[in-house]
Amino acid sequence: MVYVRKSVSALTAAEKRRFVTALLELKRRGEYDDYVRTHIEFYVADGEAGLRTAHMTPSFLPWHRRFLLELERSLRRIDPSVTVPYWDWTRQRTPAASPWTDDLLGGTGRPSDLRVTTGPFAHAEGDWPLRENVTDADFLTRDLGRPRDPIDLPTAAELEWAMKDPAYDSAPWDSTAGQGFRNKLEGWGGGRGKGAWRNHNRVHRWVGGVMVGGASVNDPVFWLHHAFVDLLWSRWQRRHRDHRYLPATPPGPGHAQHGRIVARHERLPPWDVTPDELEDHTRIYRYV
Repeated sequence: MVYVRKSVSALTAAEKRRFVTALLELKRRGEYDDYVRTHIEFYVADGEAGLRTAHMTPSFLPWHRRFLLELERSLRRIDPSVTVPYWDWTRQRTPAASPWTDDLLGGTGRPSDLRVTTGPFAHAEGDWPLRENVTDADFLTRDLGRPRDPIDLPTAAELEWAMKDPAYDSAPWDSTAGQGFRNKLEGWGGGRGKGAWRNHNRVHRWVGGVMVGGASVNDPVFWLHHAFVDLLWSRWQRRHRDHRYLPATPPGPGHAQHGRIVARHERLPPWDVTPDELEDHTRIYRYV
């Protein structure tokens, strides 16, 4: 049966409580940290050798769609009523808005060390120790809006710049692609400041703390952010019905991206699934 993913702003008190409880139980079982490790492993940059599937690559969107589904299935084994909500950062734009409430994700970190001190994932609660990609600190950190070096969340107009591009992606199929919906949404840009971090990427920077880098899954807001990114891909698909995932075929020998990216019908590690098979989610879930 098709289930529903709701906006974080539309969650009832009971839905928030069940979502948080399921996350905490997944953490207690040790399963949540497996997701952190997976994202770290597959966070491969342009300058590194080997296959890229999660970031700076056309498969950014299908990879995270499957990643979300895996997490959601784990949560639903604990509580079948739970789904991952989405955070529309073009509407909920301040540290006082959803999802930064004490009954959901808690708020920003304290100025001295960015430690989150409110909500169910605060270190003092003892239920959310960070175990992956940490050094001295094992607590959740945030710096919402970066008060000492302010940055804004992407606007609806900035998002529309990505949404109106009819091409899914374009050569050279990496973080330097100047055309195509995928990189405009993922948000790799040139220069410094706003131009360097657009849409998806700028949201990670706005949250700050552990959300910056490959271990960003340590912050549960990762899932709400990527649920919205997934919803945006769905909206783009409806808007540009004649356009599909690119590249349709793998780059040939001698091409700079040969063996480095996944074409439409190729397997998408770490799963035995292709981008083609992940383009349609409507038999599994829908957004409201």
